[in-house]
Amino acid sequence: MRLEIGPGQQNDMAPACDLVRDLPATQVIADRAYDADRLHDIILDQGGEPVIPPRRHRKYQYRYDKIAYKNRWGIEGFFAKLKQWRRIATRYDKLAENFLGFVKIASIMLWLK
Repeated sequence: MRLEIGPGQQNDMAPACDLVRDLPATQVIADRAYDADRLHDIILDQGGEPVIPPRRHRKYQYRYDKIAYKNRWGIEGFFAKLKQWRRIATRYDKLAENFLGFVKIASIMLWLK
């Protein structure tokens, strides 16, 4: 698992390609916001399958595994539980490394539960 923190004004797609690169995965599940050709190319070059629904404006609406996409609730549920920690939800830490360190500790605690 990889975690990266970025500035609040940055969109989520910007660091996505770097996070997925050289990560062995059979499927990469994401929502429509991550529908980009460069991300698809990286996933396919590594032998994985992108499970990302295409945006409506695409000329070619490619296929994706809809059953696997429905399992995305597990990821969303993890982030919902993570945001129950007051320190994470309100981000009291001024330094990014302190905040990311606490996110990692809370993630480990949730994983061990």
